[in-house]
Amino acid sequence: MKNILVTGGAGFIGSNYINFILNERENYNIINIDKLTYAGNLENLSPSENNPNYTFIKGDITNTELINYIFEKYKIKYVINFAAESHVDRSILGSEVFFRSNVIGTNVLLEASRRYEIEKFIQISTDEVYGSLGPSGYFEETTPLAPNSPYSASKAAADLMALAFHHTYGVPVTITRCSNNYGPYQFPEKLIPLMIINALNDKKLPVYGDGLNVRDWIYVLDHNKAIQLVLENGRDGEVYNTGANTEMPNIQIVKLILNYLGKSEELIQYVKDRPGHDRRYAIDSSKIKNELGWTSAYTFEDAIIQTIEWYLANRNWWENIISGEYQNYYSKQYQL
Repeated sequence: MKNILVTGGAGFIGSNYINFILNERENYNIINIDKLTYAGNLENLSPSENNPNYTFIKGDITNTELINYIFEKYKIKYVINFAAESHVDRSILGSEVFFRSNVIGTNVLLEASRRYEIEKFIQISTDEVYGSLGPSGYFEETTPLAPNSPYSASKAAADLMALAFHHTYGVPVTITRCSNNYGPYQFPEKLIPLMIINALNDKKLPVYGDGLNVRDWIYVLDHNKAIQLVLENGRDGEVYNTGANTEMPNIQIVKLILNYLGKSEELIQYVKDRPGHDRRYAIDSSKIKNELGWTSAYTFEDAIIQTIEWYLANRNWWENIISGEYQNYYSKQYQL
């Protein structure tokens, strides 16, 4: 059995990975540690909660004593570090928690990984560490890091720390940097679920600036399959970019959602642009395709409909969220 420590496994990408891998593999033991902050939700893991190969631990990855205990008790040999504060808007309002979770937490995990001589450490990162692109070109693994927000700066720092542990101590680290994910269980502060939910409730859909900021989108299951390939076959000390070559301006996605739900574009509300808002991201995924044989299986046209339908079918999931802390936060941010 492969004992894998998954951090942040109650969040969006991490929970989708756990549900996916436990359905695909019988020889994996998943130990999931999550602090269960506002975006962590154990309901995301309902497909896996009764699986005998799944263990949940509520805890903070910055807690060195707890992390060492987990490595020792469960004989951890693989780590996939999803745990992160990830919302740019929140990092602009307050950066300290981002540094603590994303940098210090990663360092604690790396120290334990070195001490217990694990076999693989996957650092889940983001294309945002590269900064912003103009109207042409793509981020490659060799693109210099130029983060523009406290969030992306904290992720870049964590990436560099991970690579330093590989080069200094020989920790078998591999980094994945992915474009924007979407799919089931995504917390409603992110663009796609926020627009779906507001449209369903006939509320204004806040769009930053002119709405022409471009992102490269990837369905979360495609991303999880890429992570699995990296875990099994990725080279130590390497970075793998993962994107689906689906560039789209934000306003186009908003209008697509409104059209599918039969809602009026009059619900769109242009709001003051975010400070330091990166204009365009686009990923060159040729390395992971050529080396590991990864390809995206889902077209945006199909996966976005699946995503919208999931939010339609799981109203209780997101209604429980927006009735609490999330609604208070966004009423202040966007004056809904």
